[in-house]
Amino acid sequence: MPKVTIDNIEIEVPEGTTILNAARMIGGKIVPPAMCYYTKLKNTGGFCRTCLVKVVQGSAKDPRPMPKLVVSCSTMVQDGMVVQNITSPEVLEARKGVVEFLLINHPLDCPICDQAGECKLQDLGYEHGLQKTRYEFRRRTFEMEDIGDKIKLHMNRCILCYRCVRVAEQLTDKRVHGVMNRGDVAEISTYIHHAIDNDFSGNMIDVCPVGALTDKTFRFKSRVWYVKPMDAHRDCKKCCGKVAIWMKGDEILRVTARMDENQEVEEFICNECRFEKKKAEDWVIEKPTHIDRHSVIAQNHYEKLEQLKLGKFTDPKMIDKPEPKLLK
Repeated sequence: MPKVTIDNIEIEVPEGTTILNAARMIGGKIVPPAMCYYTKLKNTGGFCRTCLVKVVQGSAKDPRPMPKLVVSCSTMVQDGMVVQNITSPEVLEARKGVVEFLLINHPLDCPICDQAGECKLQDLGYEHGLQKTRYEFRRRTFEMEDIGDKIKLHMNRCILCYRCVRVAEQLTDKRVHGVMNRGDVAEISTYIHHAIDNDFSGNMIDVCPVGALTDKTFRFKSRVWYVKPMDAHRDCKKCCGKVAIWMKGDEILRVTARMDENQEVEEFICNECRFEKKKAEDWVIEKPTHIDRHSVIAQNHYEKLEQLKLGKFTDPKMIDKPEPKLLK
């Protein structure tokens, strides 16, 4: 198996592994951000450019560096490859420029956006964004659109990651929406305003990294840090039936698919589970959902009673995570 060194940490990975997934195997701060790549969807990646890294050694056989920064989500690991992510000032400067482009047309409506608190663009802007925009021209604007009875499209927030398009292509029988027009007027829309109506269309909400696609049944009902996510399941003939239910008291405000440690959907769920089963008796509640300790949702969210009693709030998944080794 090929060996790759990422930010001075060496790891052995299976053949055909991308740099991004190799970094995810290591974990910690060296994992490049990814706004368009999605592990469980084919033909994703390469659109947002946030995962750019620097390859300073192509392989053991050919040690020459790659002349330009490469996208880690689609570049395969070679044996002996040496990669720099957060240890490269060039990468950090390029990522700052990419984030600035992503935010050029993005509205500053985080205080009223349902995605606030679990938005990947918020995290990216906080880590790499500028305090003040240099863009002086008028931002593009679109009218909000209902693309189904349960889904609201707010195109002003869209970064054209294509995830929702891939969901419709690969999970549903017929895709009726996509990217219309080109350039700075490109937008996600339906053909002649068709409604998106199929059993798995709600998964577009889960894969959207920003607040462009939102659940109309949860819209403006609560902030995510005021609700408690719980793992639950039910017998469903259409999907796996394994979900995360977001509760406020005994009331279920929304239902989503469960997320893995990379904040990607573990198993896609049907619209019946997502939109129609909003009573506690519809579900077998298992346990509190694991939330990363860096998330605002983790505030006052305890997964074990012993943690609250003993004052042990450390995320066990963060213990012994390797840190990038900065060369002197």
